[in-house]
Amino acid sequence: MVVTRRLLLQSAPCFAFATRAHGQAAWSPSQPVRLVVPYAAGGPTDAVARIVADRLSATLPIRAIVENRAGGGALIGTEAVARAPADGGTLLFTTVVHAVHRALRGDKLSFDPEKDFAAVALIGVVPQVIMVPADSPVRDLAGLIDNLRAGPRTYGSSGTGGSSHLGVELLTKMTGTRAEHIPYRGTGPAMIDLLAGRIAFMMDSVVTGAAQVKAGSVRGIATTGRTRSAVLPDLPTVGETLPGYEATTWNAILAPAATTPTLVEAMNASIWKAIGDEATPTKLSELGVQLPAAGERSAQAAQRFVAAETAKWGALIRDAKIVAE
Repeated sequence: MVVTRRLLLQSAPCFAFATRAHGQAAWSPSQPVRLVVPYAAGGPTDAVARIVADRLSATLPIRAIVENRAGGGALIGTEAVARAPADGGTLLFTTVVHAVHRALRGDKLSFDPEKDFAAVALIGVVPQVIMVPADSPVRDLAGLIDNLRAGPRTYGSSGTGGSSHLGVELLTKMTGTRAEHIPYRGTGPAMIDLLAGRIAFMMDSVVTGAAQVKAGSVRGIATTGRTRSAVLPDLPTVGETLPGYEATTWNAILAPAATTPTLVEAMNASIWKAIGDEATPTKLSELGVQLPAAGERSAQAAQRFVAAETAKWGALIRDAKIVAE
């Protein structure tokens, strides 16, 4: 039996899971696991993915590697995983962009973001921070809302349909205000114009925006999560002024839809075992990632979360008549 199992492990392209004693499934890949990040290396999603990959490499019988497949508004990497074998060897490490593909692009997609993927694990949510120029008269969220009511103001984003765009659209919808959207190729160029005072405000992930706020280069006025961010704990949430508001990005691991529920559960258990040590949650928290509560870490909870985000942002995109660039 030992020889037979060894031969199977050597010959299978990716022996996805084995059976432990008492029938408990285990994710036991025989080739490196690829975490496909649909963005270029060096960004916040890539940084989180590499932490997870390092921990998986330390706990699985084989390495987990990050594969950056950027382009097409995250479509290239996403499509690659949708078409990959459902054997646990290729997974998508994605963000809130996954929830808006269908609403933004409709029938132009070559895959179905909902039907072609199965959620494995929600790693965590990442709040954004609303920022204004350091010399702006706006000092808090109430002041920003009053400023917007006085007349449309310009704001920058990472691009049409991105979290920094949709977060502002949700804010203006909930407050009955208007703002003029200026899309950039990433929040980096938008930050340059914010620093120069050429735009009135912007949202950015706390992963990248917190450094500018802490340096005093810009003024942070609120974060966009359900609870205050550990990265910027002195800033109130938008929800403290505007109850019900929440606009985060997030990191989730998805598998091709044909992946068996048994394998999905095995991968989920392995992922949380890998990142549940004492050091890793601290590392993720330092990047602004808020891990789900212990009771909300199942694959089913992740599936519900992605579905809820898809419905929420899809409705906003349709109501605001937002179309892809």
